[in-house]
Amino acid sequence: MLGKMMYQPLTISSVIEHAGRYHGDTEIVSVETAGGLERTTWGGIERGARRLAAALERLGLEKGDRCATIAWNNRRHLEIYFGVAGAGMICHTINPRLFPEQLVYIINHAEDRVLFLDKTFLPIAAKLGDHLKTVEHVVLLGPRDEEAAAMVDGLKFYDELMAAEGDDYRWPELDELMPSSLCYTSGTTGHPKGVLYTHRSTVLHTVAGNQPDGLALSAKDSVLPVVPMFHVNAWGVPYITAANGSKLVLPGPGLDGASLVRLIDGEKVTIALGVPTIWMGLLAALAESGSTAESLKRTVVGGSALPPSMIPAFRDKYGVELIHAWGMTETSPLGTLNQLLEKHQHLAEDAQAEIRLGQGRPPFGVELRVVEEDGAVLPDDGVSQGSLQIRGHWIVDTYFKAEESALTMDGWFDTGDVATIDADGYMIIRDRSKDIIKSGGEWVSSVELENIAIAHEGIANAAAIAARHEKWDERPVVVAVKVPGADVSEQDLIGFYDGKVASWQVPDRIVFVDELPIGGTGKVLKKKLREEFGDILMS
Repeated sequence: MLGKMMYQPLTISSVIEHAGRYHGDTEIVSVETAGGLERTTWGGIERGARRLAAALERLGLEKGDRCATIAWNNRRHLEIYFGVAGAGMICHTINPRLFPEQLVYIINHAEDRVLFLDKTFLPIAAKLGDHLKTVEHVVLLGPRDEEAAAMVDGLKFYDELMAAEGDDYRWPELDELMPSSLCYTSGTTGHPKGVLYTHRSTVLHTVAGNQPDGLALSAKDSVLPVVPMFHVNAWGVPYITAANGSKLVLPGPGLDGASLVRLIDGEKVTIALGVPTIWMGLLAALAESGSTAESLKRTVVGGSALPPSMIPAFRDKYGVELIHAWGMTETSPLGTLNQLLEKHQHLAEDAQAEIRLGQGRPPFGVELRVVEEDGAVLPDDGVSQGSLQIRGHWIVDTYFKAEESALTMDGWFDTGDVATIDADGYMIIRDRSKDIIKSGGEWVSSVELENIAIAHEGIANAAAIAARHEKWDERPVVVAVKVPGADVSEQDLIGFYDGKVASWQVPDRIVFVDELPIGGTGKVLKKKLREEFGDILMS
């Protein structure tokens, strides 16, 4: 033997152990469900995670058992992330905004044995309890609450379970290929599908996703994940901040602009992460409050396309850099992140911003390609448009309990997005395959039409859909929300498209509504808009 390197399994318990040992006094700030701030440290989270692991074993849970959460971003939820996975069980985060039928399906399909709930969501357990076939323990995230106890038979209380345990629990040795967490897709068509992450995939995502050209979180940062912890593990932020010892600010249920402004200013937040609708609300709240968000340096924007007008709005008034990212439940989620190359540094701000509009390039650990309908691989020329496919160390292979692989014959996952990729790997989502508009055989990008509408000073938000048309099969219609008090007409907005797209791509109609339907992950529910306005052009 010429030599040998140590081998240690890549486990989530090793991540929280590191945080507790080397960043034990770094602050964790948590907005409580009932209001008010709670302060703890990474050392406190590590001790709490070990106590929770011991409590679960005392309840009779074993390795591989699923433990569900329906909870906000808060301290107890963070302890569950590490305590459940560290003990060899599976942390199953559930989106509370799903329909009751979907919640029942997900919990039964996962065969969850424990259900952790914030008090906000206690009515879910009270209403659905008889339909949950495998749940043995419902645990309220808080102290004893007699009012809550009257709602759910046998309700347990998180704080009492924790108080019964000591600090002597030691993490078990685990195989890094063991599952650690479970998330379900939003299930816009058919039943939601479960994506089962492993310790190895999660730790690799943590390390590779946080390179200088990735999220680039450090021990000097104060990090605000506005993206919910029930949405693809909060984009990996709980694990990344633990690995790097960042201060973590958990916003609880208050995700409105005014609440976020108070947190950003009060906790000196340097980087925040969330979907575009969140940042629209933040911009409005900053303008209203007069705050300059002095500490905030960067925001990461994902979940749906970044409106181009948002980049200068943050940059010019607040000095905040917007970083576009892309991913999905099946990709853990990081697939790309838009950081500039050295050759872009000399470009003017507007030219750099133009590059930043795309979803960016993949970090080491994942690969991208675009293919034609017949599977032929298209060139990375920034022009050829096709189905976006991905493969890598933290990409789904087979959905939870599925019998067949989710991959193509040659081992790639088809994302359902239509995209282009250039020679440097910069990828631009042109549309979702189900949302792209095909008019007279020619493609019209709904994303481009939405970005133009949102750039109008009188428009707060917009969604473009394909409406049925007798002659052209489909034509674009834009459903828009006005800025409060704005005086903009349908013809005003249609005229705003002149010179920005080809004349045949200009929307046939503009429909004004009070609000757009938003799904559980912050995305506009275009299916609902198509159902309501899909026949608006038919005679």
